[in-house]
Amino acid sequence: MLAQQFPELSEELAPARTSATHAPAPPPTDLATRLREEREEALLLEQRHGLTAPGHSAAPLRLHISDTIRDITDGVVELEEAVRARLGLSRARRAPVPERLRRIAALLDDIAGDAVLAAHVRDESRRMARRCARALGDTETVVRVSGRCPWCDSVSLRAFPDRRAVLCVNPACRCTDPDCGCCDDPAYRHTWDETEWTRAQQETVR
Repeated sequence: MLAQQFPELSEELAPARTSATHAPAPPPTDLATRLREEREEALLLEQRHGLTAPGHSAAPLRLHISDTIRDITDGVVELEEAVRARLGLSRARRAPVPERLRRIAALLDDIAGDAVLAAHVRDESRRMARRCARALGDTETVVRVSGRCPWCDSVSLRAFPDRRAVLCVNPACRCTDPDCGCCDDPAYRHTWDETEWTRAQQETVR
C-alpha cells in the first residue's frame, strides 16, 4: 500500500496553477532542494517587498504533504539501512523511495527469520502507510459485515473491497496468532484476506 500511494504525494504537494502567464515547472530532481529553495525565495521576497513569489498562486505548497514526504522518505531510508545492517548486507546505493521499498520487499523471506527485525519492519511500514493515507485523505469504501467476529464475538466486522479484506474494528479484539499485529500494536486490527475469510466462514459453518 505504501509503495502504491507514496508517488501520489508528489502530485498532491502543490495545487494546480491556472495562470496562463506561468507555465508549470518541470518535475524537480531533488524534492528537498526544491522545497528549501522555494521557501527561501518566498520568505526573502516577503521580507523585502511584502510580495508573493512569482508563479505562486494564493494557495501555497501544501506543507503537511511536504512534511509527510520528508518523514516517509527518512523513515524508508532508515528502515532499509536497519534491515541491511541486521542481515549483514552491504549498504544499499541511494534510490527513490519506491525502489527502496521494492528492495526491502525482496528481502522479506530473510527478514521473516528474525522476529525482532520482522516486527520492526512491520510496525514501521504500518506507521508510514497510515501517515501516507491520512495525508492523501484516504476514504476507502467500508461495508458492514453481518455476523460476529470469530475472535471477540462482537458485531464489529467490516469489509474493505479495495483491499479485498475483512477487518474487525473492535479495538479490544485480539486473536491467538502470535505473529498477528493485533497482539502488540494498538492501532492494528485483525485482518482476514479474501481467502482466509472464506476459509473462516467455512469452518464456522462446520
